[in-house]
Amino acid sequence: MKRGTALRAIPAAILALSSGYAGASGFQLLEQNASGLGNAYAGSAANAENASVQFYNPAAMSALGQGTSVSVGFNAITPGYKFSNEGSTTSVGATRPTPGSNGGDAGSTGWVPNAYMAYGVTKDISVGLGLGAPFGLKSEYSPDWVGSAQSIKFDVKTININPSISWKVNELISLGAGVSYQKLDVEYVRRVVAQSPLVPANPLYPSNQFVTLKADDWAWGWNVGALFTLSPSTKVGVSYRSQVKHEVEGNLSSGYGPANGNAKVSVTLPDTFIVSVTQALSDRWEMLGDISLTRWSTIKKLDVMSNSLAAQANGGVAQVLHTEFQDAWRVALGANYKVNDAWKLKFGIAYDQTPVKNATTRLASLPDNDRTWFSIGAQWKPAKDQAVDVGFAYLLVPDAKINSNQSADNQGTLTGTYKDSAYIFGAQYSIKF
Repeated sequence: MKRGTALRAIPAAILALSSGYAGASGFQLLEQNASGLGNAYAGSAANAENASVQFYNPAAMSALGQGTSVSVGFNAITPGYKFSNEGSTTSVGATRPTPGSNGGDAGSTGWVPNAYMAYGVTKDISVGLGLGAPFGLKSEYSPDWVGSAQSIKFDVKTININPSISWKVNELISLGAGVSYQKLDVEYVRRVVAQSPLVPANPLYPSNQFVTLKADDWAWGWNVGALFTLSPSTKVGVSYRSQVKHEVEGNLSSGYGPANGNAKVSVTLPDTFIVSVTQALSDRWEMLGDISLTRWSTIKKLDVMSNSLAAQANGGVAQVLHTEFQDAWRVALGANYKVNDAWKLKFGIAYDQTPVKNATTRLASLPDNDRTWFSIGAQWKPAKDQAVDVGFAYLLVPDAKINSNQSADNQGTLTGTYKDSAYIFGAQYSIKF
């Protein structure tokens, strides 16, 4: 294999693996390493255990020291999206019950890999490179379900290539910055709702045709951070990761000819602020804390524009996803217990707010809700400069009501309750040389 082909194959492989249920709220993938999973990602911007800290705070690379640090890992996210119908109707005067099943479990296991390298050029300057997937989602129902006119499959994948640099200003302050080159890949499938003049009493009905949107885009973003070493036992990290504005382009295809054509969607993926702290309480115990804000309000709605005949009859709009997202907060608290020089135990709890406002703005493609994380993990050091981390988290998600009225778009009203859940398992290997 040629060198250039091999280099292109690396991000392609990460992109292929990076779909799945987002462990964090919305479709954000907080799981950019597995070493923080056991702490529910508390202390993420201040806890410089390995090279992966550069995603959460590039300034924290300064704490790794000189030499080369490498960290690779993955998280497996297993969700559950189980819908119970409670009176969903077609778009015909909201009087006709929608035929179909509950769709089965729309969740499936997603794999989120990551890889990082950091190099301490001098005692004050470090550079790094990270590969990860900061956003991702996959929901997929059986084609015959009651909400098929709104969504059958919604699959979002990203890959983020993120070089960064840190500067240790003095013993108290380190600063860092990075740039991101990010790919967004989207696939969206739903049932076409067609008109039939042969059924005048019921002119709108779900057809046997499906329309598929496939589109992608590359775009730029950036991130900055600072690490404050207030004492040998106390570190505070602050960081900011910018919005990324994508112009996603592709095509609409189906067996329903008027729906076919080119497609374009403008979407601004949200920015995130993080404040973290780590505090050593003794030689064995360490506490970690985290508070973050993700500004999901950048996504009020998504207009799928197209040159198809069906879209041109509607001003070029083929589909509108009324997300109406709101900004979301996350708080986390963690603890580490050092058993001995080789073993460390990790614990964490977090509350993660959903960007979904209420049942009327909840979408079948993203039946999200607030969640509480319960995490445990362990770290084993087979040698001084090597570490193996494993972690597990159970996400407690309350039942989510949905009352998505898309009758104006001839897609009916989806009414019911989702029973959501998620489990995350992760593993990470880190080495310094």
